[in-house]
Amino acid sequence: MSHPVPIQFQPVDAEALAKATGRIVVVVDEGGKLGAAGRRLDRLMKGALARYLAAPAFVDQKAGEGTVLAWPAGLAAEAVQVVKLDRKADVAQARKAGGAIGRALSEAGTLVLAEGGRHLAELSFGLALRAYDFTAHKTGTAKAPGPVTLMVPNPEAAAAEAAPLAALAEGVFFTRDLVNEPANVLTTYDFAARLAAMQELGLDVEILEEEDLSKLGMRALLGVGQGSESPSKVVVMHWRGGAKDEAPLALVGKGVVFDTGGISIKPAGGMEEMTMDMGGAGVVAGVMRTLALRKAKANVVGLVGLVENMPDGRAQRPGDVVRSMKGDTIEVINTDAEGRLVLADVLWYAQERFNPCGVIDLATLTGAIIVALGHENTGVFSNNDAFCEQFLKAAKAEGEGAWRMPMGDAYDAKLKSRIADMKNIGGRDGGSITAAQFLQRFVKAETPWIHLDIAGTALLQADTALAPKGATGWGVAALNRMIRDRFEK
Repeated sequence: MSHPVPIQFQPVDAEALAKATGRIVVVVDEGGKLGAAGRRLDRLMKGALARYLAAPAFVDQKAGEGTVLAWPAGLAAEAVQVVKLDRKADVAQARKAGGAIGRALSEAGTLVLAEGGRHLAELSFGLALRAYDFTAHKTGTAKAPGPVTLMVPNPEAAAAEAAPLAALAEGVFFTRDLVNEPANVLTTYDFAARLAAMQELGLDVEILEEEDLSKLGMRALLGVGQGSESPSKVVVMHWRGGAKDEAPLALVGKGVVFDTGGISIKPAGGMEEMTMDMGGAGVVAGVMRTLALRKAKANVVGLVGLVENMPDGRAQRPGDVVRSMKGDTIEVINTDAEGRLVLADVLWYAQERFNPCGVIDLATLTGAIIVALGHENTGVFSNNDAFCEQFLKAAKAEGEGAWRMPMGDAYDAKLKSRIADMKNIGGRDGGSITAAQFLQRFVKAETPWIHLDIAGTALLQADTALAPKGATGWGVAALNRMIRDRFEK
């Protein structure tokens, strides 16, 4: 498992700058003003730092970005990186500045001089997130970054403020690792085992096997995985940090460890990315890990449906009719619309067993949401305005793009079936909305509910300010923030 790079907070020590190897990072505001240690560093560099800060290049440098001055005279360090962080910087800019540092840590160590003392916890969080590197399947000696030290005015206070964010970084890394893993490694067995291992953190973890699911009547979920050699499972993770009589928040994740599309098989091009079709379950797992690590004072239950959608002589066919745990029958028009079948049963089970105060499901559910929103925003659907607004506020605070989408009776009517209670798809137009309408049929009217379609945000083909190409961990931070702000007393 990947872990964030350890970050030490230490008092500012100007004398240590001359001997520091690796990389020195200087965090300065838009005015280019240096503190006492920064001026000492400039003298060691024979004025080169001050010359850069007075140059047009620094004026043009955007907030949160870094510029490297290589092999500076007068220092043992191989480079000095100048990172601009405005005096009125917000959380997003501070994390971006940290990301600029984390993108290029030195194997010999990185010393960050942040005399201004602004947004230090957020800076360190951005540094940790961007330094992520998934190397589990690369041979040879991995190049690990050396020690990372932040020189700050009040190291004890900065470390205390950063501690909850360190737990959040662990949760994000856990999600990224799960989403990045190939399907021959992250089978339903392996996924369940990784979740069960979190019992050592204080989570109660229960694994429901196919026999259990059959007894519960989860025929919709079981139908998806019946063509696979890997057995379907539901894993329940319970964190009890709140009052004993307080109803939990339920998080439900789609965990399709590989999706060929089944009999409605996908085109070959790009199918290798369908290892990420368990992204919703990965986010739920990351949130639960974060809550346990930071000892959150809330009751939260995370449920994930783990299946593999494969073509086989026993696989589900287009035209089959399955009965859900709720009792409704579903005509399977397209076996590649499988995630909603998994979620339907797990959503109903979560409500029947736990009577939650609210339910949030996450799934890499539709390509249609990518057409609508690209890769910048997750599609948000809800039956409760106040509940939805709480999530959107949290997502905005964490810089995770989210956009509410419409729902309505006209979309729901497209799910009408000739031979069953409903179809599992409603056509190409409004595809992400009709998928949400399908899920809503398995949500009780009195239960506040949010559906997050993360198909466009779970895994990206380019680097971002806080993540390398690949799994992003989108949603872990926003859900952790929502739980902290709304459910912790």
